[in-house]
Amino acid sequence: MHLLNLGILAHVDAGKTSLTERLLHSAGVIDEIGSVDAGSTRTDTLALERRRGITIKSAVVSFTVGDVTVNLIDTPGHPDFIAEVERVLGVLDGAVLVVSAVEGVQAQTRVLMRTLQRLRIPTLVFVNKIDRRGARYDGLLRSLAQRLTPAIVPMGTVAGLGTRQARFSPGTGPLDVLADHDDDLLSAYVEERVDEGLLRRALVEQTRRSLVHPVYFGSAATGAGVPELVSGIRELLPPADADPEGPVSGTVFKVERGPAGEKIAYTRMFSGTLGTRDRVPFGEARAEGLVTAISVFDGGSETRRDTVPAGRIARLWGLSGVRIGDTLGEPRKTHGRFFAPPTLETVVEPGPGTDTRSLHLALTHLAEQDPLIGLRHDESRQETSVSLYGEVQKEVLQATLAEEFGLDVTFRETTPLCVERLVGTGSAVRFNKQGGNPFLATVGLRVEPAPVGSGVEFRLEVELGAMPYAFFRAVEDTVRETLGEGLYGWPVPDCAVTMTHSGYSPRQSHAHQGFNKAMSSTGADFRGVTPVVLAEALRRAGTRVHEPLHRFRLEAPADTLGALLPVLAALRAVPENTVVREETCRVEGVVPAARLHELEQRLPGLTRGEGEMESAFGHYAAVTQGPVPYRATPTRKS
Repeated sequence: MHLLNLGILAHVDAGKTSLTERLLHSAGVIDEIGSVDAGSTRTDTLALERRRGITIKSAVVSFTVGDVTVNLIDTPGHPDFIAEVERVLGVLDGAVLVVSAVEGVQAQTRVLMRTLQRLRIPTLVFVNKIDRRGARYDGLLRSLAQRLTPAIVPMGTVAGLGTRQARFSPGTGPLDVLADHDDDLLSAYVEERVDEGLLRRALVEQTRRSLVHPVYFGSAATGAGVPELVSGIRELLPPADADPEGPVSGTVFKVERGPAGEKIAYTRMFSGTLGTRDRVPFGEARAEGLVTAISVFDGGSETRRDTVPAGRIARLWGLSGVRIGDTLGEPRKTHGRFFAPPTLETVVEPGPGTDTRSLHLALTHLAEQDPLIGLRHDESRQETSVSLYGEVQKEVLQATLAEEFGLDVTFRETTPLCVERLVGTGSAVRFNKQGGNPFLATVGLRVEPAPVGSGVEFRLEVELGAMPYAFFRAVEDTVRETLGEGLYGWPVPDCAVTMTHSGYSPRQSHAHQGFNKAMSSTGADFRGVTPVVLAEALRRAGTRVHEPLHRFRLEAPADTLGALLPVLAALRAVPENTVVREETCRVEGVVPAARLHELEQRLPGLTRGEGEMESAFGHYAAVTQGPVPYRATPTRKS
């Protein structure tokens, strides 16, 4: 028996959670299929998920198909919770991308498929809702090929489309798509010696290499097409890549807290076998934690075990300092970020009777479960800001604080989360015991621009042995923390920082004289002087504020274009491509993130309710209109 860690992904409302329920029912895990509308599904366990009818947190369930044990991870479909999807992608062996036969390819569908292809995750496509009025087959296949990928292989046909009697009939996919990636198959086709076995072997190989994507049609509501999809999952997707005898190595993709407040780490094991009472290093600091309990997902239930081998997903207790994204044991090479970071921000305001300390603690716990919440606390103003992907996420955060922590909060108006980029190069230095420097530390820094997306690089132009390593580490950590607020209060994400000068006062060691904090350098001295030096270097280099822009694609009736264009201009949207064909028009361009929500709200009224729009983060661009946006900071208030 082999393992398969499978993700179910989709645009919101495509039927992803309903398909999960149907798969569990077909495998005999549940006797009755739950309903998203009724809030009775197996994977939507949060009260908020059941009430709103959307998935907010990823959930793991298990079932068996023949000789394959499937750990199925149901992920959120709403773009505001894309961070939850991102954490799951790094632990998958394969995926099923769900598309609605009625709505077709949507904004999130395209974002997800691009990412799955970039990561080369073998993916099947399941076109759901063939029993719904308005369901499409031929047109949907054309849309998949044009808007997702031409490398699709239809696995059958549909009869009774758009009715409760709709059925999926399996068949052989087109040969030409497979032949594009297989010279032997192409030769066999030319020589007329292609048989079903050869075609099937090519399909399996190319699917597992993420070269082609088999497409199944069906209905999670009626069960049509689901047995064929299950067969495809078992046959076409690869088993987990795992080495139980290798060094221990795993990745934490989710963290939650148990009834007693204890941390529980959801971990995919890639190598080795981890047992209870084992000590395992984790995170960047490689701190060791003691595993006190393990549970694995097996046959539809969660079972306590003494060990978890490679390939499995487990819940681990005892690792109190663990964070999402940490590697357990042997470090692994990761793909970095898959999706764009949040581009919005808001200030959380405590309501009447809400204690600010309790609020900060609750937000800290939520940030453990979702690090991209990006807490930022202003001690002088006693304000906490959070990063967001959208307005729905803000509503969910408000409800979670009320229901899980009993805290009443409101939010200020959402604002764009800008960044600052260096204009030039700047240097600064403070010397130990000179020029009024109150810290027993010498630190010199030079800042230089770096390519977009490269992150912060910390370099040394001084000898590593010139002072204790802990002092260098204190400087580097403080540099990275300080760059969270540039000259205008925004993060400085892409730059190279070089330490040009270093020095310290050694620990006093004369006879009969112990350690004297007033005469000996400590890490606190370096943490204190570094922000001063870095701020001066930034001022000399200069920074420019850049705002987030989203790319949009808008389709509407052609006769509404005249009303759309002035509104786009008023919202500072820039149309880059406009196409009018018969009765429809398509506009593609960029719009500031700050105006995107307003555009979405105004679109129905401008297009008689017929307009459709998809958007995704595009890039940051220098602010050229209006005043430069400042962000209030403890030392710099707008």
